[in-house]
Amino acid sequence: MKIMVIGSGGREHAVIKALSKSENVDTIYALPGNGGIAADAICVNIGATDIDGIVEFAKKEKIEYAVVTPDDPLALGAVDRLTEIGVPCFGPTAAAAQIEASKVFSKNLMKKYGIPTAAFEVFEDIGDALSYLETAPIPTVIKADGLALGKGVIIAMTRDEAKDAVRSMMEDKIFGASGSRVVIEEFLEGPEVSVLAFTDGKCVKPMVSSMDHKRALDGDRGLNTGGMGTIAPNPFYTDEIAEICRKTIFEPTIEAMCAEGRPFRGCLYFGLMITKNGPKVIEYNCRFGDPETQVVLPLLESDLFRIMQATTNGTLAETEVKFSSGAAACVVLASDGYPGKYEKGFPIDIPLDVEAYVAGAKLEDGTLVTNGGRVLGVIGKGETLSEAIKKAYEGADRISFENKYCRRDIGKKALAAK
Repeated sequence: MKIMVIGSGGREHAVIKALSKSENVDTIYALPGNGGIAADAICVNIGATDIDGIVEFAKKEKIEYAVVTPDDPLALGAVDRLTEIGVPCFGPTAAAAQIEASKVFSKNLMKKYGIPTAAFEVFEDIGDALSYLETAPIPTVIKADGLALGKGVIIAMTRDEAKDAVRSMMEDKIFGASGSRVVIEEFLEGPEVSVLAFTDGKCVKPMVSSMDHKRALDGDRGLNTGGMGTIAPNPFYTDEIAEICRKTIFEPTIEAMCAEGRPFRGCLYFGLMITKNGPKVIEYNCRFGDPETQVVLPLLESDLFRIMQATTNGTLAETEVKFSSGAAACVVLASDGYPGKYEKGFPIDIPLDVEAYVAGAKLEDGTLVTNGGRVLGVIGKGETLSEAIKKAYEGADRISFENKYCRRDIGKKALAAK
């Protein structure tokens, strides 16, 4: 089959590599892809949010299946448009993608259907928000309502910080229209867990759990990033916790979306916190997380394409979703200075026997060069987590490019929990 994958990052590279193992996949196009993805798919220079361009390409090339991975094209209705022209898709409709595209929608959904999450208030008026913060519990969490490239959340440790966060979102518009409404919510404490789940709108099959490392520097210091590394499985996500999540979060969420007339099909990401009062939802994403996908999919033993088709066809209950019993680790190699100012354009040398997913790189005269903050995700797999982490760092140390930077403590917290 001829399929296309929408997106250009390490997540898409991981998805493409997994799809290429399927005997039913003949040709993979990446729109737009990147310089590293070009080794595994045919890259086409059409942006992920160019929905008209994507639809025209699908028609012209007679694409038989589409995988829409980033949040923006999902929220813009890429799946709706492709479905209209007869191209089956992996991913939710625009109506279902609201579970990520609007934090107000997702918080109200959880409140209405009794899904455990942090207590919250929604504000459209800056004066009301600032008045509320005069007496709100501190620390608190301020969230812009809409999509903000994963950066629309500020944890305020003082009342002044909270007020500054509200002003920056609602007055200064640092996240554009996404900050027109804000959610102010309870600050939760506990280990964080990411769980991606396949769903066809009725059945939900969780993938192996993972742990992301968001801060730029060792010891969870520095600025928040798109993720500096991940490990799977997450040791804090026990069998007991998994069963509680299934009963109180996963299945109720899928049922709630159906009840709202927005059945969710594709991959639903559950960002969880294991609090002293049990697991609670921090956030939903309407797609594969990045870099979580880069440790989850290498552990998948079943055929990813068959699973994706099952989410589209409503046959997930009868489809095998099996993961290995081992562990995986991903160490992100970044450009020094990320997520702030950094230089790019440096040649990258990746040994053939190192498993890596390319995120921020492009081809210049046949040479792969750095072209972003997060450049590569280097993968290690093993029977144990410590073995997987060791292999990931061994691979990371063998890759070279000027101004290479990585955290040296990915998985340290997870190993201490075992």
